[in-house]
Order: sequence, then structure tokens, then C-alpha cells
Amino acid sequence: MLLVVLTISDRCAQGLMTDTAGPAVVEILRGQWPQAEIATGLLADDEDAVAAALEKFTLEHAELVLTVGGTGLGPRDRTPEATRRALDREAPGLAEAMRLQGAAVNPYAWLSRGVAGLRASTLIVNLPGSRRGAEESLVSILALIRHGLEVVAGGQIHP
Repeated sequence: MLLVVLTISDRCAQGLMTDTAGPAVVEILRGQWPQAEIATGLLADDEDAVAAALEKFTLEHAELVLTVGGTGLGPRDRTPEATRRALDREAPGLAEAMRLQGAAVNPYAWLSRGVAGLRASTLIVNLPGSRRGAEESLVSILALIRHGLEVVAGGQIHP
């Protein structure tokens, strides 16, 4: 099983800041799928580069790609647009669930523009860029991701 964590951040890509959110997400994934191969990447906020990376990981048959960052209202936050370019089908409930759970502790979660969906059989989910936001968002949908991956693989029907 190949899982991917792709951090999208101009400041981290330029070496001006250390990525803490991406490694935190990796640790959560290791706890859930200890046998999985987990690939990581770091990109600047560049819509074309993000879309190309998502397509690349899909071609490498990643089961799950989690992006971290680039989901806010900033002028260079283009991760949702890049993701929509890569998706075949959206799964809006995942992003809605993250925003709903996040807003229970931080009302600014409603400003996150992250999306989720499928490209072929790869599930792609946008997480916020802050460590806390990424961790809380991922934890809030882990059961949904696990079930979604099983359904995509054809191994489980809906409960």
C-alpha cells in the first residue's frame, strides 16, 4: 500500500520555515497503516506543480494522497484548484466533515477551501497547512478514509 503526504508551502519550500504538519500527518498514517509505504514531498504553492504531482502519484498507484497546506484564502493558496484539475470525481463529504469537526474548536476552519475525491482509484484529500489543523482534520475523517479505501479497492460493500 502506497500512501503519500505532500506538503504545499512556499515558506517551507524556500527553507524559511520547517514543515511540522507533514511529518505529523505521516505519524498518524503510520499508526493506522503500519505496513504501508509512505512517500513524502514538499512543493511551493504552484498550481501546475501540485496538479502534476497529484497525477504522478496516481500513475504510481498510490491509494491515498494527502496534501497539507494551500487551502486558505491567501492569493497563492491554490491547492484546491490543482486538486480539482486532477480529480475524476469529488467526494465533498470528506471536506465537509473536516470543516464541521474543525469549526467545533476553531471557527476559522470554515475558511478552509480543501476538497477531496478520486482520480482513478487514488483518494486525494486536502488538509490544512497548520500542524494542529492537519492533525485534527485527518483524525476526524480517518474512519471515512479507511472505509473509502476499502470500497475503492472493491473489498467491502457499504454497511
